[in-house]
Amino acid sequence: MPVADYNIYCEMLERARKGHYAYPAVNVTSLTSANAVLKGLAESKSDGIIQVSTGGGAFASGTSVKDMALGAISIAEHVHRAAERYPIYVALHTDHCQADKLDKLVIPLVEETERRRAVGRPNLFNSHMFDGSALPLRENLDIAVKLLERFRKNELILEIEADVVGGEEDGVKGEAGAKLYTTPEDTLEVARRLNSISGARYLLAATFGNVHGVYKPGHVKLKPSILRDCQDAVVKQYGEESRFYLVFHGGSGSELRDIHEALDYGVVKMNLDTDTQYAFTRPIVQHMFKNYDGVLRVDGEVGDKKAYDPRTYLTLAESGMAERVKKAVTELKGIGTTMFKA
Repeated sequence: MPVADYNIYCEMLERARKGHYAYPAVNVTSLTSANAVLKGLAESKSDGIIQVSTGGGAFASGTSVKDMALGAISIAEHVHRAAERYPIYVALHTDHCQADKLDKLVIPLVEETERRRAVGRPNLFNSHMFDGSALPLRENLDIAVKLLERFRKNELILEIEADVVGGEEDGVKGEAGAKLYTTPEDTLEVARRLNSISGARYLLAATFGNVHGVYKPGHVKLKPSILRDCQDAVVKQYGEESRFYLVFHGGSGSELRDIHEALDYGVVKMNLDTDTQYAFTRPIVQHMFKNYDGVLRVDGEVGDKKAYDPRTYLTLAESGMAERVKKAVTELKGIGTTMFKA
């Protein structure tokens, strides 16, 4: 049962927090990219998280349909089947769904899970992110509380974001002048509101200078001590059982020492998108440059079918992305940490 159930997913998160490592949560848009994540995790002997964004789901459904929920369901159904062949656990998650898209992605997926549960089938997804970071905190949490109440009934974990990650990812922008640093006061309010729902589980994407996008190493200036201060405030006010499971967004360009410090303060999930997109694309480009006279019918020639067969270059793309996943597992100190036992 390599797609984690609720209890296994909760134990994964608990082990990561206690062990000071984190799971790569990799955005995928196709069966090939999902397979790359499974390959990279399995070769690292690490569990992990496959996630689908609003744009990724819309793309996966086809350019004529553009139904983000349909595309996410299609990818998830494939992962449920394919993951059975790999000796690791994987969780399924949706990424960065803002308030105006909840009815197009998260709610239909929760309804799908509810239908599955009603006939004794496992959950389709394990967790979903509501990104209310562009809203005032009170409004953000008002929506989050309602979602969490429904999630609790269906053994789903909610991820929320307090304040804004800078840059842009998948059409979600952190505008200039936005509040880019979470405060202890913010997290005390998060704990007060969400911890009131007994038995519910959630993840918090607190911001500490994170920026979405691609940057040279050292360009992004993080302040991991913000995470420590927020955790300390919440534990002091509400007790150790209120310590957060934290999520790291916008890791591209971050220094390894900052990533490791964040792990010490409770980061259990780190999102990957920009770097894995590049790792997927670069082998394709190299193949096209090297075999340009095979992929193109130059000067009336017929080209080389083996060169332009999509299976040829997508196999290279899968391997390239899998290698980047393996690098992420290493950086997040997750090598050999899988809970799966054959």
